[in-house]
Amino acid sequence: MELNVEVEKKRGKQIIIIAIYVTFFLLIVSAIFYALKPKPNCFDGKLNQDEEKVDCGGICARKCEVTPREVISVEKTGYVASGLVNKYDIYGEIYNPNAFMGSKEFSYEFKIKNSQGVVIGERKGINFILPGERKYIIESNVETNEVPVSVELVVSAVKWIEFSVDDYQKPELKVVNKVYSPITSGVGFSEVKGLIKNESQFDFATIKVYIIVRNKAREILALNSTQMNTVKAGENRDFRVYWPSRFPGEVEFFDVQTDVNVFDSESFVKRYFNTGKFQEY
Repeated sequence: MELNVEVEKKRGKQIIIIAIYVTFFLLIVSAIFYALKPKPNCFDGKLNQDEEKVDCGGICARKCEVTPREVISVEKTGYVASGLVNKYDIYGEIYNPNAFMGSKEFSYEFKIKNSQGVVIGERKGINFILPGERKYIIESNVETNEVPVSVELVVSAVKWIEFSVDDYQKPELKVVNKVYSPITSGVGFSEVKGLIKNESQFDFATIKVYIIVRNKAREILALNSTQMNTVKAGENRDFRVYWPSRFPGEVEFFDVQTDVNVFDSESFVKRYFNTGKFQEY
């Protein structure tokens, strides 16, 4: 009986010793594991630290990609005769419905089609659009050997920039004293004149001016454009565009669109916007 008790005591001590060794071993293994475990970083494919999304935002240098609520929409397209043989001016009206997201750059492609839907002419380019902006993209003298029937415009590769509510303001450009008139003496068929007032607090490196001429039904009859360079804050600048040859239809209305690329250069962007209040993606 006493022998059995001694055996049980000895076995109990062995179990306790084994348990101590196992515990000690597990502690060593755990210590080694945590010592060798990679620390959270911006390239580990995990949402940790104070990241906004996986490996971006917060402590990470890479900005998180933001998808706008709405895409840039193509509202209408069309063409008019340019006055040159087998060449046409084409246009597309686009709209950015996002109030505080603009695109510093996007690609566009015009496709001119015949009655069978076959592409008979193309023109590609790069443009930009401000938050909440509606604008025309115009390409002049696009050549095709057939008479066009329709024009398709595709917008792609949009690079978005997000602005804070307190940061964004549109360029303050006003067009006054604008008038359309036939040219009665000298060279040309008709012209548009006007005055652009830069009421912004900023100097603009380039201002593009687009003229859209319409008939009584507001159908587009003709297009034209010009460019102003280095327009300073508070400056008023006259502009004039003219059509060298006659275009069909009677002009009842015309629109003047001013186009200012506030994303033109890094130095200009820093001057135009308060530093740190917009994010680039």
